This record gives sequence, C-alpha cells and structure tokens, in this order.
Amino acid sequence: MTPTSRIIPIVSAATDYRAQDIARDYSDTLFDSLRRPLRDLRISITDRCNLRCTYCMPRAIFDENHSFLPRTSLLSFEEIERIATLFVRRGVQKIRLTGGEPLLRRGVEQLIEKLARLQTPAGKPVEIALTTNGVILAKMAQRLRDAGLARVTVSLDGLSESTFQQMTDSHVSVATVLNGIRAAQAAGFDAVKVNMVVRRGVNEHEIIPMAEHFRHSGVVLRFIEFMDVGCSNGWRMNEVVPAREILQRIAPHHPLQQMDPGYAGEVAERWSYADGAGEIGVIASVTQAFCQDCTRARLATDGKLYTCLFAGDGLDLRTPLRLGESNTVLTNLIADQWASRNDRYSQLRHQRDNTARGKIEMSYIGG
Repeated sequence: MTPTSRIIPIVSAATDYRAQDIARDYSDTLFDSLRRPLRDLRISITDRCNLRCTYCMPRAIFDENHSFLPRTSLLSFEEIERIATLFVRRGVQKIRLTGGEPLLRRGVEQLIEKLARLQTPAGKPVEIALTTNGVILAKMAQRLRDAGLARVTVSLDGLSESTFQQMTDSHVSVATVLNGIRAAQAAGFDAVKVNMVVRRGVNEHEIIPMAEHFRHSGVVLRFIEFMDVGCSNGWRMNEVVPAREILQRIAPHHPLQQMDPGYAGEVAERWSYADGAGEIGVIASVTQAFCQDCTRARLATDGKLYTCLFAGDGLDLRTPLRLGESNTVLTNLIADQWASRNDRYSQLRHQRDNTARGKIEMSYIGG
C-alpha cells in the first residue's frame, strides 16, 4: 500500500463513532498528505507552570485570575497510556512529556513507568523524554531516571540573574535551574540538553556566556529562534535572532564544525566545537523552516490531538475515550487526522496574515 492510498477524509470526534468501528488496513507507519511519517508524540500533561516566561505564558495573560483546566479535564495517566499505546502501534518511536511544567503533575513518575514499558511493533523500547524548566528538577531527577525516563531537556534563557528573571518573570534564582541540570547529569540520563530561546534586545548578550558555561560539560546547548507560537507573546520578526547570526557570534570565540543529523527529522542543526569541547545546536523554525521533515503529533492537556505547533484546531480524543469507544475507533480517528495533515506553517509564515489566525498557546500544547 502506498502512503497516498492511506489518505482518508477526517472524521470529527463529533461524528457517530460507529462509522469508525471498522478496522482499516493501516501499516505500522502512518503517512500524512505530504508523505511525512508519524514518528514522534509530544504529550502535554498539565497547563500549569511555576514560571511566567514572556514568550510562553506572559503574566499579563496568565495572571492570578487566569483559569487553568480543572483536574477532571486532564487526561488521566491510564488514558494517556492507552492513547500513547495506539500511537506506538502506528509508528511512534519517541514520546516527550511537556506542559506547562510537567513536573508539577503529581505522580509523574508513575506515568513515566507506564510509558517506559511500551515497545514498537518491532520490539524496540520507546524512548521517553521530558522537557522542564528545571525549577524542581534537582529533587526529582533520580526518581525520574529510576522510573525509566531516558532524556531530559531543560529550558534556560540566560545565566545572569537579571536576564533569567526578566525572561521568566519570576524571582527564581538561576542557580536553582543549574542545580537541576547538575542533578540530571548525576542521575545518569542518556542525554541532558539545554534549550535557550534567543530574543533580540532581551537576552542575545547571553549567547557567548551560555556557550562558555556548557563547553566541556557534556550538556548539549541548543539555541532556539524566538517563534510566533500562540497569540499572546507579542512576537515580532525584528526580535528574532537568526540561527546564522548566533553561529557567527560563537565561531570567532570557538570555531565550529557542522555535524550530520542524529536521526531523520531532527529539528536542530548540529555543530561541534573544533577543539572537541562538545556540541551545540540551532533550531531555526523562523528563518530556515524544516516543515518538510516534521514527524510530530501533539496531544494537548485535555486530550485534543494537534498536528502542528502552530495549529488552531485539534481533534478531540478525550470524548470518544471516555465514552468507552474501542481501540479501533480511536486508532482510525488518529490515523485519519494524520493522513489528512498538510501543515507547513513555518514555510508559509510570510505568505499569510498571522494577526488574523488564532493559534493554540504553547503552555497548552507543549513547546
């Protein structure tokens, strides 16, 4: 069966699910309308966070009066496990837990234990990763590792207290996050990475100090262009520091050599220090769109399935799940949604009026 023969019209979650209760002839891998395979699943397990980063949850919007989702609206760990299992059966090889701040979800280790038991149809363990702001990572790192978490990525946008607190709009000390990173390294994760969102006029002066700090550390530092995710972060193109400029700032201090991608569909362009001091990455979603290689689906906190970080609408999986629908129904809903996927927002960013397009907030769908 060719990838295009799997393209079936989307069936809304509001449809009579009995029409979906027929097993279709899908292979282990699903392809979208642009022939991109489904390989990665990001699961947002909470919309709450203990920071108010300006590019994600600006305090003006997410203030003390903001209404977060009630606990009953969140997928339970058992529901997440069931949905994740169906994704793995159809090609997903890597699952990343996000938020909000995922470590705020009580008992997250129990969820990791469930997901770490999943295997692909070929019998290969599914890689379980997590992205965190690192605020409470120090006291949880070893338990997360013992539960089966393989990789951890920490968000850190500057080393000086003033820059860090400006970016996070908090009184948390940067030392708290650095302690979390050290604890993650000590716990023995397969990989520890740090993501730095670079915003012109705010923290681009931290590029070199960040590079200096993580050289020789074993931590992979990745620089991310400031993106127009959601509708509340005040994104402007003139605040984007292009990936090329970031590399040009670092290279005179520490010459760089480009590396091959670690795997198909990797979003970060990899560079190594010529003197062997480690590796950095740049994620250039704005200036060098990589939509053509995107293999990610996203399960939001309330069980909606999104096929793009910049999506406006999602497919409700929670309703059929709680109505007791079969795995066949759920699988067909997932497969139909992916088969009809044609998202390539970053490639088309400059061809559309973004001010008129509603997009899901990053804290709801995961970064």
